[in-house]
Amino acid sequence: MIAVKGLSKRYGDKFAVDKLDFTVKPGRVTGFLGPNGAGKSTTLRMIVGLDRPTSGSATVCGRPYRDLPSPLRTVGALLEARAVHSGRTAREHLRGLAASNRLPRRRVDEVLARVGLTDTARRRVGAFSLGMGQRLGIAAALLGDPEIVILDEPVNGLDPEGIQWVRELMRGMAEEGRTVLVSSHLMSEMQDTADHLIVIGRGRLAADCSMTEFLARSAHNGVVVRTPHAVELVPLLRRAGGTIDDGSTGRGEPPGENAPLVVKGLDARRIGELAGRHGLWLHELAPQRVSLQEAFMELTADAVEYRAKEEGRAA
Repeated sequence: MIAVKGLSKRYGDKFAVDKLDFTVKPGRVTGFLGPNGAGKSTTLRMIVGLDRPTSGSATVCGRPYRDLPSPLRTVGALLEARAVHSGRTAREHLRGLAASNRLPRRRVDEVLARVGLTDTARRRVGAFSLGMGQRLGIAAALLGDPEIVILDEPVNGLDPEGIQWVRELMRGMAEEGRTVLVSSHLMSEMQDTADHLIVIGRGRLAADCSMTEFLARSAHNGVVVRTPHAVELVPLLRRAGGTIDDGSTGRGEPPGENAPLVVKGLDARRIGELAGRHGLWLHELAPQRVSLQEAFMELTADAVEYRAKEEGRAA
């Protein structure tokens, strides 16, 4: 388990991380999200002891990383896949890590096989593609057969087969009871992989909840309704607490016959019950689910530090 309590990191007069509190539990994949500059990398570096907190603490299995007797057996981390001596082969790199952490040499060939690098193990890392470098970084993270795995952008540079492999790897480790924390900008992939989300913005915690709960919170959720009785149904829905986007011009005109309505604030069951009670026909009643990207951008809209300029306008 990873426990972060009151964690802060200040550079000069600016807080990169500001009083973060969260727990990453075993048995599930936890996604760690935030806009660029939100403090994700700084937080991960403090968890694995590369940066010292200004205040607060980050512990793994109840201890600071620096106090672990055998770090790679407890925590495997991929933070920067290219941080490898380019003149070494993949096998030489992993053998050095194994020797320095008193790990059996057989683990080198085991993890090379697991990440699909057996045939290229004797090639120098400097000649590796981005995707091969990612696989080597994941191999290094798995070398000690750790109970906690931290992966920062693990699918960067991978092809579709590789992305699916990483997804299945993370799911499999969580099912084994390991603690899995993964940071990624690929929202569609995160939506398919993560069970739980921790979202930060400008160094502060913005959300700590299940994927299901996070998506359900979004104001973009709604129910698409088509009915020939929109004129009668719309007032009923509004009195029941729903809001309706009917695509009208804003002049109070009723929607066209059987035009789609997007109803928010009421679920499909409640809408169907209201229509049925008043004898109104429904031709469509379909929940409209928001994507993780939409929900994420909605939550972090005020926490984006770096924005591109629109043509002809200042950012």
